[in-house]
Amino acid sequence: MAATAEYAHPLPQINPWLIAVTVMMATFMEVLDTSVANVSLPHIAGNLSASVDESTWVLTSYLVSNAIVLPLTGWFSTMFGRKRFFIGCVVIFTLSSLLCGLAPSLPMLVLFRVIQGAGGGGMQPVSQAILVDSFPRAKQGMAMAVYGMGVVVAPTLGPTLGGWITDNYSWRWIFLLNVPVGIISVLMISVLIVDPRHAIRKTFTQGLKIDFIGLGLLSVGLGFLQIVLDKGQRDDWFGSPFIVWGTVISVTSLIVLVIRELSTENPIVDLHLFKDRNFAISTFMMYTLGFVLYGTTLLLPLLMQTLMGYTAMESGLVLLPGGLVLLGILPFVGILLGRFQPRWIVITGLVVMATGLFQLSHLSLYAGARSTIVAWIISRMGTAFLFVPINVMAFYFVPKGKMNNASGLINLARNIGASTGISFVTTMLDRRAQFHQDVLSGNLQGTNPHFQGALHRITHALMLHEADSVHAAIQAHGLVYQELQRQAMMLSFVDNFRTMAIICVFVIPLMLVMKGRK
Repeated sequence: MAATAEYAHPLPQINPWLIAVTVMMATFMEVLDTSVANVSLPHIAGNLSASVDESTWVLTSYLVSNAIVLPLTGWFSTMFGRKRFFIGCVVIFTLSSLLCGLAPSLPMLVLFRVIQGAGGGGMQPVSQAILVDSFPRAKQGMAMAVYGMGVVVAPTLGPTLGGWITDNYSWRWIFLLNVPVGIISVLMISVLIVDPRHAIRKTFTQGLKIDFIGLGLLSVGLGFLQIVLDKGQRDDWFGSPFIVWGTVISVTSLIVLVIRELSTENPIVDLHLFKDRNFAISTFMMYTLGFVLYGTTLLLPLLMQTLMGYTAMESGLVLLPGGLVLLGILPFVGILLGRFQPRWIVITGLVVMATGLFQLSHLSLYAGARSTIVAWIISRMGTAFLFVPINVMAFYFVPKGKMNNASGLINLARNIGASTGISFVTTMLDRRAQFHQDVLSGNLQGTNPHFQGALHRITHALMLHEADSVHAAIQAHGLVYQELQRQAMMLSFVDNFRTMAIICVFVIPLMLVMKGRK
């Protein structure tokens, strides 16, 4: 009763843009940590006396705990109050970041990353729900644009920042830099954020029953799903008994979870939100955006470092202009949402993004940095026109009291899309490279005059450098085979970029069945 009286007076009026800056700071810090450690894994492995394969658990452990907490955000916010939960998430994330930076061994680092992922999992959806509640309907586009700066730009800047910090200082500073940002965020949230009345009423007057069975099914299902997606290609997918059993456990747990949550009186995840057509389609679109965004963000640096001779830092600098353009366009998209229906902006974004990805699919081994940067910028421009309007349409018809649940689910969709996209491109890279290598090998026959002519020229050039004819012939065959492998891998990258572009085109019709709002 005393708790209710505490909020009996009118809620203070705070400039919503101060609130936007506050929640964006915490969100940017959290999303950055999903990608900033990628380029530092070899350094982490070497410093902690572990293999590079073992060090990938630094990424997997974060994603697993992050994915489990995301759909629980609405439930936790109801139990503790949204502001308390948000502050708790930032505190946990900040303290675990400090512990990650001081970790003496790989097992301890993985444990601290699990805690960090759990703290970070609640920050994205709560930030989004706070922004939606803080701005009037007419300005929610701009609010989502601010939120998008943290969620979409951070993964692009992460590898560049992580490479620079690792090369110039130590991988430990990747985590330690979160500490001052986290402290500032906690102070700003404490002063500026106030729970809305619908959240206050629900928090203090309704009893809460914990669905332990649903919580267990969710944890097991999403946990094994993330592990399977992360380890699948490395363990040859269903050629590994562990991957087979992990898939069975994940699918079974998630199916039982859906059945239970639709029938229980107090669900841990509110799946009834998917009855709203706009929310269901927007969630799928957010999954697709995560799939394409993270898949291509992995593809281009990998292409430049493995086939084009770029260093990690140089490849990060090629990606940087795309991130800066994206950052500059997002506020402009917020303005457009006040004048045009979001569905047409999304269609525009899909067309622009597909255009950039089709241009990337025409790269060759000898493409210059300028053509690569231009194609990458075009693809990121399309992303700017997708994230904000998709979020705006998703929350059109979601009741105020269910904002936390809805934002948790839509952020989970993006994260699972990211994991699926990364697994997809790594698998397809290997398989398409093998396919193209088999096709190209068919042209390297003794009866092929072009092959024989090239072999003769290479052998003659090697003999001019004091190699005898036998060794020169062997080296010539080796050089030709090495070039064949490079060309096959390049064709595999081309196939992946083209596939991502086609996916963007295929989801355009979904926008035509979205419900509009005046």
